[in-house]
Amino acid sequence: MEDYCYYLPITETGFFSAIAMDYVTEKPAIRPFYEHSVSLDGIKAAIAARQKTKNHRTVLQAALLEQYSQTTLTEVQQKNLNALLLDNTFTITTAHQPNIFTGPLYFIYKIIHAIQQAQFLQQQLPEYNFVPFYYMGSEDADLEELGNITLQGKKLTWLTNQTGAVGRMKVDKLFLSLIEEIKGQINVLPYGEQLSHLFANAYTLGKTIQQATFELVNNLFADFGLLILIPDNAALKKVFEPVVEKELLEQFSHNAIASTIKALQEHYPIQTQGRSINLFYLTDTYRERIEWDAALEKFVVKNTQLQFTKTEMLNELRQYPERFSGNVILRGLFQETILPNIMFIGGGGELAYWLELKNVFAAAAIPYPVLLLRNSFVIADSNSLKQWKQMQFTIADLFKPILTLQQNYVLKHSNYNVLLDSEIKALNEVYEQMRQHAVKADATLEKHVLALQHKAVEKINVLQKKIIKAEKRKHEIEMHRLERIKNALFPNNHLQERVENFSVLYAHYGPNLLHSILKASKQFGQKMGVIELS
Repeated sequence: MEDYCYYLPITETGFFSAIAMDYVTEKPAIRPFYEHSVSLDGIKAAIAARQKTKNHRTVLQAALLEQYSQTTLTEVQQKNLNALLLDNTFTITTAHQPNIFTGPLYFIYKIIHAIQQAQFLQQQLPEYNFVPFYYMGSEDADLEELGNITLQGKKLTWLTNQTGAVGRMKVDKLFLSLIEEIKGQINVLPYGEQLSHLFANAYTLGKTIQQATFELVNNLFADFGLLILIPDNAALKKVFEPVVEKELLEQFSHNAIASTIKALQEHYPIQTQGRSINLFYLTDTYRERIEWDAALEKFVVKNTQLQFTKTEMLNELRQYPERFSGNVILRGLFQETILPNIMFIGGGGELAYWLELKNVFAAAAIPYPVLLLRNSFVIADSNSLKQWKQMQFTIADLFKPILTLQQNYVLKHSNYNVLLDSEIKALNEVYEQMRQHAVKADATLEKHVLALQHKAVEKINVLQKKIIKAEKRKHEIEMHRLERIKNALFPNNHLQERVENFSVLYAHYGPNLLHSILKASKQFGQKMGVIELS
């Protein structure tokens, strides 16, 4: 399979938030909200900060050995696992919830970016070891977001009645029916049956979603040396116990984030405000907020009958640390506590809330990593891009609206000038002369002339649209081809990576798809890539 990647700055795509673009272009307004630059110097600074901090390498490796106990490690995975005990080993981490069947394409891009960065930094800084990690956000309870995928525009949804953390939910018969639906779409493709087997082997009846996701992702990326961490683990949470206690007794994160939000919202929309206590109480069937009730002088767990005095809550934490789950404000602190991490890779939304957390990390005395905006790609087949170029469009044109592209095509390929700009200009000149005559007679007539002018220009614009529409009909084949390519790569005017699952592409190209994406990931990335596959 031959492939090629075209790159564009994200600022030229129209699909990224202001905060993401300003971060990538290093605007001065955003500099106070992060610790390290995206550079080798930034990496070295993050390593230096991490070396000054207590790392929990033995606990981490023990948890991983337990999680991989039923899995055969590849040689590179075993090497990475052993290296975690060394003081010169650091992790490159991306995090995501256990979306069923991996969810949208960008799930795959994030993981491959972590792999690419570990390989890149290993070349640049050979005196250290860099291990790529996928940190599974398995405690997320938003099944509406995590329980569906889209294949070629068709949305498949897991209609289970289970509640609580999605990672702890179990594969049921309704889930297995989704695998059958997926088979119907992909098994006719060259690698469809291979992928169907991966799904069927990972998602078996009664298995938890976090374990199934672990097995699926491991089957896809074990050869790349990726390690997967399920942080829903009592031993790992025991390490985080001091931060949880500080949050319960002092509500430190809310206080630490307040000034940052005030300063940040002068320039950007705020991603999350957090709460006075940014913790959930987690069981197998629910994940509910912990709040302090001043009137009762007790901690209460919302939507339950559970109440704890301060002493009782701290005893609960000592005995059952696995029952405490941080929300978006504390999740990153837990990750950076249990991993010797120096770089976090995330999307624009993740970047936005991490930029709120610098003071929270400082208050907890936890090192703040280098933040890297994940790679973004559009994946297109060679035939589609060949047709696109034959219509005399550029790769950058892919990101323009369909109506704009259609109009540009008509303007370029019509035998005459379909725009009435000169006529409108002449019309405005005539009305300007009439306005000058009218105001000499009566100044109040000016508004009347301007109203007539507006109506006249409006009618000419309507006529121009009809001319363009008529001209489009002469190029009907090209208009349909343009729409087909745009709708395939930008479904419902969204980036492909935010809608489509990887299954159909993998069924077409097989494991080489992952290698092509890795090959297209360059250095620190932070650009938009258009990958051409044949």
